[in-house]
Amino acid sequence: MLVLTRGEFMEKIKLSKKDRQNLLKDKLREDPFVTDEELTDVFRVSIQTIRLDRLELGIPELRERIKNVAELNYSKVRSIGGTEIIGELVDLNLGENGISILETNSDMAFKKTNIVRGHHVFAQAESLAMAVIDEDVALTGVANIKYKSPVNAGDKLIAKAQVVRKRDNKHFVHVFTYVKQEQVFRGKFLLVSI
Repeated sequence: MLVLTRGEFMEKIKLSKKDRQNLLKDKLREDPFVTDEELTDVFRVSIQTIRLDRLELGIPELRERIKNVAELNYSKVRSIGGTEIIGELVDLNLGENGISILETNSDMAFKKTNIVRGHHVFAQAESLAMAVIDEDVALTGVANIKYKSPVNAGDKLIAKAQVVRKRDNKHFVHVFTYVKQEQVFRGKFLLVSI
């Protein structure tokens, strides 16, 4: 029996516009943060075709999708102000987990190397850790961090936080940051509510 991956299947057949648009809706429902460029690889069509399909379906561009999701989550945050979160808060389950996205740029990087300064990566992780705990006021008591590989200006950082334990007024939160599914940063935070 011949088994094809989704990409191989898409390459073998030419989808009708209607079928492609239905699959596009499904793909964006699964992962609203997939870029138009990534969709061109999935559907084996031009970027203009993807953009036209999105327009016809009334699906906004990536930046607008992120902004819409983030606005819903900022109102849930208790421990810090929504504007104090570094990156776009795209998913939040208070007391459990959360995800933020930070689009880096050359202003965040060293001019000589184009590598993003570590405090930007740390700030995204720490603010996400603070946002995910279900407390009115908290401070970082301890942060054990590790930078695993450099981040270049223009990379999209995806930070995922998980509350792993709560003891009295102490919250243990792990944050892992990725660029294109490769882990670039790990932070273990002990947050103390006051």
